[in-house]
Amino acid sequence: MQFENDIKAVDALHLAYNNIKSEIGKIVIGQEEVVKSVLISIFSNGHCLLVGVPGLAKILGEDRNFKFIHGPVFSNIVLADEINRTPPKTQAALLEAMQEKAVTAAGQRHVLPNPFFVLATQNPIEQEGTYPLPEAQLDRFMFNIHLDYPSFAEELTIVKSTTSNTDVKLKKIIDAKQIQYFQKLIRNIPVTDNVVEYAVKLASKTRPNTALATEDINKYISWGAGPRASQFLVIGAKCHAAISGKYSPDIEDVQAVAEPILRHRIVRNYRAEAEGLSVEQIIKNLF
Repeated sequence: MQFENDIKAVDALHLAYNNIKSEIGKIVIGQEEVVKSVLISIFSNGHCLLVGVPGLAKILGEDRNFKFIHGPVFSNIVLADEINRTPPKTQAALLEAMQEKAVTAAGQRHVLPNPFFVLATQNPIEQEGTYPLPEAQLDRFMFNIHLDYPSFAEELTIVKSTTSNTDVKLKKIIDAKQIQYFQKLIRNIPVTDNVVEYAVKLASKTRPNTALATEDINKYISWGAGPRASQFLVIGAKCHAAISGKYSPDIEDVQAVAEPILRHRIVRNYRAEAEGLSVEQIIKNLF
């Protein structure tokens, strides 16, 4: 009986995903893979870092006593625009909230709303006046998603829709309780041992001078992905399978989410940079 209920729940998630994607498509032109990755991250209870050039996405009380005022971080979805332009102290506070799902002020702990999802953007071009996130802090983000320029046809559609009086009406597809339900569902999706082993081996292969490291990893990588990558690979594969209408993930689902999960957890050395070898190429060679 429980199995039948789980199947119906996965079918409901698959339908909700397609409906949400359809509604987002009324506003966001193109960027299908980006939208897909962001939704996977939400349903997996993770956070996203969007990397792209600009334009592509992205107190005292009346009684004179100090009191805590809920700021913008107390939301279900928080957009941290150009996070690399905020000072390290602000970055650390946000990343702590992402991990702990709470904010501490004046010794008091304030729990953030559930679900809580951070969508941060980062401009990879301008470096003046920026504070790049350290690798240890980047690890808090489930996905690192690269946004590319739209195609010519997509840009035509964008320009036409944003330079006219087009009024797009969006429908509400899902609420906070349903998102929480689907987040729990993702955790309950069964996964075979060979898929888990594949995910862990994939993350382990990125670590230079270890038992599973490949020749390319030892040659081109100075630091690899940690255990959190293995966890996200399994959770991400489960969610990718569910939104695709499957009831259990396979190795192809792990591979489908590997690039945005591993991209910011692998540090190239000078040799890789000198030879023009990208992180994406290195990841694909691990499959």
